[in-house]
Amino acid sequence: MTRLRRPSWLPIDPYIVLLLGTVGLAALLPARGTAADVTSGASTAAIAFLFFLYGARLSTGEALDGLRHWRLHLTVLICTFVIFPVFGLAARGLVPVLLTQPLYQGLLFLTLVPSTIQSSIAFTSIARGNVPAAICAGSFSSLAGIVLTPLLAAGLLGGDAVGFSTDSLVKIVLQLLVPFLAGQLLRRWIGTFVTRHKKVLGLVDRGSILLVVYTAFSEGMNQGIWHQVSPLRLAALLGVEAVLLAVMLVLTWYGAKALGFGRADRIAVQFAGSKKSLASGLPMASVLFGAQASLAVLPLMLFHQMQLMVCAVIAKRRSHDPEAAEGAPREQGDAPEGSAADPVQGQPHSRVLR
Repeated sequence: MTRLRRPSWLPIDPYIVLLLGTVGLAALLPARGTAADVTSGASTAAIAFLFFLYGARLSTGEALDGLRHWRLHLTVLICTFVIFPVFGLAARGLVPVLLTQPLYQGLLFLTLVPSTIQSSIAFTSIARGNVPAAICAGSFSSLAGIVLTPLLAAGLLGGDAVGFSTDSLVKIVLQLLVPFLAGQLLRRWIGTFVTRHKKVLGLVDRGSILLVVYTAFSEGMNQGIWHQVSPLRLAALLGVEAVLLAVMLVLTWYGAKALGFGRADRIAVQFAGSKKSLASGLPMASVLFGAQASLAVLPLMLFHQMQLMVCAVIAKRRSHDPEAAEGAPREQGDAPEGSAADPVQGQPHSRVLR
């Protein structure tokens, strides 16, 4: 069967088109009443199933071995949950000149979200970096974020801005951590099946994100909050996020060098420490922000797509570095099969979602 390829002249990831189409669908046909309850339940179940699959896929032994590289993982965690939030707090000075208060809150929330797993692995693999380190760093960040993100959001955004409570933390743990641990427990029996059927993981990943986006933006339409965003504000938000991404990419690359990491480890630090997870952030925002979730996740959605496109270019260039041959070789099966994120193969990155 012939695999469909993105035309070389098309600069847009097809998955971005799907995301935009989902937002458009929510604007034209928002889910209301019973339909809203059904879509909300379906999106919650899909995200839980996604984290169950990730738990089943991650080797417990590999994760424990990764603890030996604690300096790298600590560096990624500091980038994700300390440096990013500091820049988010600094952006407060852009209100109201460039950003509205709701958009700033969304931007600050974006800086509190954990790192990605799939895209960190795929881009590190493409750039011939330390893939096992990227796997562990992304996984540790996602697990830590289940607790740290809502706590940081409550502390930095305030209890009034986010509906933080013990119940909200319990909801996030039940939706993300419990399924992940269940996958770990059942990995002995289903791990091989999940690893061999990566397409299932990709479909659940994409589908769950689209469901959560549709649910959040439908709720925003029902609450009539979209009059708060103008095209000029959106352009300003994109500019601020472009600067944020550029600063984090430079800081993780040269900061890792200053800390004495080798090339392969620097690649893992850069890709795991500069990105934010849409799959983790969306369900957390839905729980914490309620009806305001659509505006809260807008900065995260924009940043997510920007990081994929920029990191795809960086990963391709890193793969051609003269020292790449001396770095860690790309490991078979670490990047998604036929990864659409692999610019070396000329594929779009719609398979790299998180």
